[in-house]
Amino acid sequence: MLDRPILKPLIVVPTVNEAENLDDLLHGIETHAGRAEVLFVDDGSRDGTPERIRAHQCRRPGRIHLIERPCKLGLGTAYLAGFRWALAREFDAVIQMDADLSHDPADLPRLLEASRRHAAVVGSRYVEGGATRNWSLPRRLISRLGNVYARFVLGHPLMDLTGGYNLWRREVLVTVPLDAVRSEGYAFQIELKDRAHRAGFAVHEIPIVFVDRRVGHSKLSWRVAFEAMIRVWALRFGGPSRGP
Repeated sequence: MLDRPILKPLIVVPTVNEAENLDDLLHGIETHAGRAEVLFVDDGSRDGTPERIRAHQCRRPGRIHLIERPCKLGLGTAYLAGFRWALAREFDAVIQMDADLSHDPADLPRLLEASRRHAAVVGSRYVEGGATRNWSLPRRLISRLGNVYARFVLGHPLMDLTGGYNLWRREVLVTVPLDAVRSEGYAFQIELKDRAHRAGFAVHEIPIVFVDRRVGHSKLSWRVAFEAMIRVWALRFGGPSRGP
C-alpha cells in the first residue's frame, strides 16, 4: 500500500461558459488546496470565461493554466487533453473537478489525504456519508439506475462509477491506455474507473455531498444516460482482460 503524499497536484477543470463560477471556484481551491495548480480546458466559451481565467493568471502567475479549444469537443477529450498536459510535466497527481461548484473545494484535502494510500480516489455520492442535494426525482433516478446498471454489466465493485470528482496518481494515468479511451460525458467517468480497475489499481471511494449547479443547466439527461448504458457493453466485451 502507498504511504507517500502528493507533492505536485494538478486540478483539471473543463469549462464551457462558466465565467460566473470562476471566482468562487478558484477562491475555494486556493483556500483548501493552495499548493495545487489549476488547468482549465475551455471549449469555445462565449461568456468571457477565457478572459476571466487570464485575469486570474495575472494574479497567480504560474499557478493557473489554460488550454483553449475552438469549439465544444466533449468532456472526455477535455479531460484527456488535461491528463496529457499533466503527464508532459512533473505533476504527480491529477484531480478531475467540475467548474460549476457542484464539487466542493472543501473536499480536496480529503481526496489528497486518501491518495497517500490509494493510487485512485473517487469522491462518491453513494457510499455511507455521501449524498446529493437539490436534485429532481428524474435526475436522482437517472444517476442511481445508471450506476446500478453499469456495476451489474461490468461486475465492478465501485458504488459511484459515474461521479466526476476523482483523483488519479501519475502511475494510474501512465498505465491506463489513454489513447484507447473513446467515451464521452457520462460514460467517460465509467470507462476511466473501469480501465483503472482492470489495470490492477484499487480505486478507493470517499463520501462527498454533490450539490446541483448554481448557474447554468445540468448536462445530464436520459439521452446522455442511454448512450452511457450502450457504452458499458462495449467496455464489457471489448476491453482487455481484467487485472487482479
